Amino acid sequence: MESREPVSGHELTVVQQDAFTRWVYGRPFFGGLWLTLGGAWTLLTMKASMKVVLHVGMQGVAGYLLPTLMVLLGLLILFSPDQRLFYSITGVLISLGSWVTSNMGGFMVGLLLGVAGSVLTFGWLPDQDPRASRHERRGQAREAERPGTDTDPGQPAPAADTAQAGMASGTPQAAQ
Repeated sequence: MESREPVSGHELTVVQQDAFTRWVYGRPFFGGLWLTLGGAWTLLTMKASMKVVLHVGMQGVAGYLLPTLMVLLGLLILFSPDQRLFYSITGVLISLGSWVTSNMGGFMVGLLLGVAGSVLTFGWLPDQDPRASRHERRGQAREAERPGTDTDPGQPAPAADTAQAGMASGTPQAAQ
């Protein structure tokens, strides 16, 4: 049996933070969060006083149904990201429908949060390599331009002097 050494409090928070960070980056977190917040905001504006309410919606039921579906879709995106494309398309349609049914989409704030969250979710790609910075790409391009750096050890390096001699004489290298 292995004996484990006690873990300090600092190391434990780092491990927990890493697990949460992996969970966040393993799904379209901000898209689902924004869609959920958009639905919650729209539901909140439905509970406003009658002096503030502009339009309750058709029969009053759809005014509560669409924001509730927005919250539900946002939570589904967070906890079941496998079906994110369906959830995001449905989320953007329901968010746009809240314009008609729920106080102009929660005074446009809930509508915009819902649409932005759905678009972020739709555009999210799982397991994507981190993007290299422009500086790193330029460094890689400079390394690739150096003669003899990308050749196999078993292959001879290209003869630079024959290429220069062909260019000096004005004839292409293949013609020599």
